[in-house]
Amino acid sequence: MKSGLICAGSVLMVLGGISQAQAADLTISCGAVGAELQLCQAGVERWEAKSGHSVEVVSTPNSATERLSLYQQILGSHSGDIDVFQIDVVWPGMLAPHLIDLNKHLPKGATDGFFEAIVDNNTVDGQLVAMPWFTDAGVLYYRKDLLEKYDLEVPATWEALTEAAHTVQAGERKAGHKDFWGYVFQGRAYEGLTVNALEWIASYPDGGTIVDDDGTITVNNPQAVRALSQAAGWIDDISPHGVLNYTEEEARGVFQSGNALFMRNWPYAWDLVQSEQSSIRDKVEVAPLPAGGPDGESAGVLGGWNLAVSRYSDNPDMAADLVAFLTSFDEQKRRAIDGAYNPTLPALYQDDEVLAAVPFFGTLYDTFTSAVPRPAAVTGDNYPRVSNAFFNTVHEVLSGNVAADQGLERLQGELERIKRRRW
Repeated sequence: MKSGLICAGSVLMVLGGISQAQAADLTISCGAVGAELQLCQAGVERWEAKSGHSVEVVSTPNSATERLSLYQQILGSHSGDIDVFQIDVVWPGMLAPHLIDLNKHLPKGATDGFFEAIVDNNTVDGQLVAMPWFTDAGVLYYRKDLLEKYDLEVPATWEALTEAAHTVQAGERKAGHKDFWGYVFQGRAYEGLTVNALEWIASYPDGGTIVDDDGTITVNNPQAVRALSQAAGWIDDISPHGVLNYTEEEARGVFQSGNALFMRNWPYAWDLVQSEQSSIRDKVEVAPLPAGGPDGESAGVLGGWNLAVSRYSDNPDMAADLVAFLTSFDEQKRRAIDGAYNPTLPALYQDDEVLAAVPFFGTLYDTFTSAVPRPAAVTGDNYPRVSNAFFNTVHEVLSGNVAADQGLERLQGELERIKRRRW
């Protein structure tokens, strides 16, 4: 197995670089850096030993927005240099024209035992364009030792989170921890901010989901204004100004170094904050995200990634076999135990070894099975434009450049213009 790195620069340089290293039978794009990439590499090595074939593992940008742009360039050029792509849960409809129907390359019943909703999500016009690899929903990480120290409960609402963050932040700074913050999240202008902000507004009664299932734009409403105004108030108060450029890993870095009370992130961070190198090992617990007030409800947004085979691959059957192996029961169990990646097989949420490694897979099972989807299905090919418009507006609000009500009114007009293109 070989490894390479794709940066979001010239696609011609990307394709040329892969071609020069293309002694392998297959090339797979999976993960960016760190644990996610290492887990993929380990799985690929197991398939290589089983199959006798060789695989080039290619790393891609960590930002989902940058990764999608890169994939669209590569697939748009009809290049077969990458055989297997790791694709976000909101991309199957957009990328389907460039992906093979796995039903024609996998044994009958290949999707038996998987979450039906994810299989349906990955089926476009009757064609299975991706196999579910791991699923996700946003969760709240918190320092249980500090909540105990200050005699505080796990916050059930965003207001309670804000109050607890104020209390602990003030106390820790008074004790000499000058770099301590109350809450870190993903505030950079990218897909991750779409996820975070959707979790805020959807947690309020009638806060909307940007665009509802019948295509109606719902984002411009008083509850969404309330949610975004509250989040804007966190900046330079309980959240550092730098959070406006945080992705998942920057937020984790601050939290794992002991410099924050709360963190919004995906389940993958559990294995890292509990690692031997972590300064907060055994001091962390995970809970559902807060609700928007007493009448709201937790609204973790659905995430997750799938594996798809390029229509331009020279070895589609071999590539499909690799996909089947990487999404198999044993491989998903290994990834759950070693990396806290949520399986797409319900049976693994009852597996004793998995639950021993990641206890909240059991306690937060309902969070994962009832996660809020982004409006990708209803907006189709226009989803990237919808998401970009949303996260750029939210970023402007968080940055203090526009009030939430004015920003959402402007966003309403922008989404109406996009909708005219028939989503």
